Formats: sequence, C-alpha cells, structure tokens
Amino acid sequence: MNLPETIENTFLARFGEEPLLVRSPGRVNIIGEHTDYNLGFVLPAAIEKSMYFALSSRTDTLCKIVAHDLQEEFEFDLCAIKRSEKGWPNYLMGVVDQLKRAGHGVRGFQCVFGGDIPVGAGLSSSAAIEAGLAYGLNMLFDLAIDNKELVQLAKKAENEFVGLQCGIMDMYVNIFGADRQVLKLDCRSLEHRYYPLDHSLAIVLLDTRVSHSLASTEYNKRRAECMEGVRILQQKHPWVHSLRDVSLGMLSEIQADLPQVVHRRCRYVVQENERVEEACRMLERSDYAKLGELLYASHAGLSQEYEVSCPELDHLVASARNLPEIYGARMMGGGFGGCTLNLVKPEHVDKAASFLKEEYAKQFGREPFVYVTSTGSGTHRIKARSNAAVA
Repeated sequence: MNLPETIENTFLARFGEEPLLVRSPGRVNIIGEHTDYNLGFVLPAAIEKSMYFALSSRTDTLCKIVAHDLQEEFEFDLCAIKRSEKGWPNYLMGVVDQLKRAGHGVRGFQCVFGGDIPVGAGLSSSAAIEAGLAYGLNMLFDLAIDNKELVQLAKKAENEFVGLQCGIMDMYVNIFGADRQVLKLDCRSLEHRYYPLDHSLAIVLLDTRVSHSLASTEYNKRRAECMEGVRILQQKHPWVHSLRDVSLGMLSEIQADLPQVVHRRCRYVVQENERVEEACRMLERSDYAKLGELLYASHAGLSQEYEVSCPELDHLVASARNLPEIYGARMMGGGFGGCTLNLVKPEHVDKAASFLKEEYAKQFGREPFVYVTSTGSGTHRIKARSNAAVA
C-alpha cells in the first residue's frame, strides 16, 4: 500500500466517506539561501517527497484534523481560532485564519494528513502543510483563489499565525514546481522561469540529525539585520527598497557606516543573488562542475558571513570536496542543522552516500540520514491508487 492509499484509508476508517486527495511536495533549494525575504533570487525545485491530504467538508463550523504520522488528533471551531501549544496544528489553523480574513467562504471540514518529508531537515515540510491545505480547501469549497494568491495566503499563515518571518520561496515552488525543472523565482516581481535539471544530476541530501531549534529566533534576527542595512543604505541611496537593489560597490562605499555584522550579512546576500544568476547560466550549459563550485561558495558565505551553519554541516560540505563524484555541496534551509544538498553523478550515488556517512560518523559518532530524491511537480489533486494527477 502506498502512502496516499494509507492516508485515504485512514480517512475512510475515521470519517466514513470518500475524501478529496491532494499531494503537496517538499522542496530543495539548489542555491539562493536567505535571499527570498530580501526580495532577491532563488533557485528551488519541488521534489518527490510529499505531504498528502485527505479532505471532506462538513455542514457546521467544526474542523477535525488527524496527523497520521504523529497519531494525534486536533479539532477547532471556525468561530474561535486560537494558537495551540501543541505546535503542529498552528500551521493548519493559520491557513484557515487567513482564508477567513480574506473573506473566503470556508466551512468546517475534516482532514487526515501525513507524508514522507522529514521534519527539521530543511525540506520545507511546513510550507507543504500550509500550501497543501490552502490548495485543498480551495478545491473543496470552490473558492476560485488563483495560485499566486494561494502562495501569498500560505506565506501569511506562517508569518502571522505561526510567527516565523519566512520569505515566499517555499510556498511558491510548492505550488508552481515542475518535474525535471528548477524554478528561478524573482521574489520581488514574483515572476519565474524554469531551467532544466534532468536525471544527469542526482540530488543527495545528508541530514545531520541536528535540530535547528535556533533557526526560528536567529532567522528573524538575520532578517532584522538585513533591514538595518537597507535603512542605512537608504540615507545615501533613497531609491533602495531591499538588498536586491544593492551592489557590492554600494556596500563598500558605506562600509564605515555599517556595523560589521550587518555589513557581513548584506555582503553575503548581494553575492548570493549573483550566484543564483550565474547558476542559471551553468544549468543552461549543463556545466555542472562550475555549478558545483557556486554551491561551495554559497556554503562558505552562509557559514562565515551569514553565520547560520554549524560544525556538522561544515564537516559534511568539507568532506564532499574530497570526492570527485560530487559536483558540489552546501547547507540548505534556515540553518543550525538540517541537511546538506549534494549534486552527484547518478552512477555514484551509493559511493558518495557511503563516503559521507563514514566521514561524518568518524567525526561525530553517529551516521547522518541519507535521502536521495529528484524533482517533482507542484501541489495537485491525485487519485490514491495510482498517485496520478487528476485533471
């Protein structure tokens, strides 16, 4: 029995009716970390690992949620939505809260959800939950919300209800992702373009098994530091609205006016935007060696200038450099734990994974988890028996 069937059968056993089924993918980000909330460029891809939702409507205002993976249930009333100390229900209630605020006619519903996206590994399980539920409720209640509005709604759910000031990348690629493609997103204009990432590259993720419990607080702190840099830059360049508008030359001009830590944060973001654009050119040329060097440069910036890495992540990236079969590697996600992303020659995935696991175990006394994945499509309705999209 596949995972969508399991979710459907759990729903049938719990609620006794046929549900609407939705697949909502996780994501990897090839390059462009912490640039999204600075209105820059990112290069993510939706992946095969996903969350699955089984949904049906009710005639009252009660919402009943079953978290299949946790074997927990939660219910709330549309007329009295408030944050839960449990944590996980907030990602779902935040979506419903935003639908209500926007004036959409959502009613009570029942839902079973679960998936194979590892939590805390930087693969954006939270956006898969938020955007997946938003997409499902849009279909369930015929709300006629377009995809870009769904993206914004899911982002607001995390910003305003969950309390993490994330950017828009995770939700955007969740909805707009495409198989065998990465998506270059302009986080200011919300325009995107696809670039090929076919099976000549394997995506291998090494999970440090380090919890990024610091990520939420430090994430918000980094965002504030970038905003401080913009505020100081605006004194000389009033037309600057975000670090997207800033060049390295402009940063050098006012370096004396910037606190050292703010200068480092801003310099990293400006350089990372440049790396994203260069990475797109390398993908068009299938120049994976140069693409890999961009990944290593990105990690160096994240570790030394943005300071969101940790010893475990740094060790995995340094180890990857010792294996020619790995084109490039970097930490991925908010930081302080989670995964490294490795671009590997497909025929050498097993060799690369074994080498990295062994090197990590020597240093830290435990093996990292390994996930091999590939690009996949964005959120869509499915049939459980085949896991095929429904037109």
